[in-house]
Amino acid sequence: MARYSKGAQKKVKRAMHEKKKGTLKSGRSGKKVTSRKQAIAIGLSEARKAGARVPKKKAAKKKTAKKSSGRKRQTGKKSAARKTSGSRKRSAR
Repeated sequence: MARYSKGAQKKVKRAMHEKKKGTLKSGRSGKKVTSRKQAIAIGLSEARKAGARVPKKKAAKKKTAKKSSGRKRQTGKKSAARKTSGSRKRSAR
């Protein structure tokens, strides 16, 4: 069974032609679309709104915590001095 319906394929094809012509614009900003992936996404979005059979969007992946690199963070006066901005240092002098 096909994942994408004929209607969805037509919407994507139309979006790709508009992108090649230079007339495809993105949503709110109205900027010209130059990315192939963005053109496909716009076509699929229009197909979803029209009720065509299109797979659901993939959910965003969860971020995993990075492993420590083995170095310990500095604590005390040196790390506190780094955190203050340059303008605060100058005004204290």
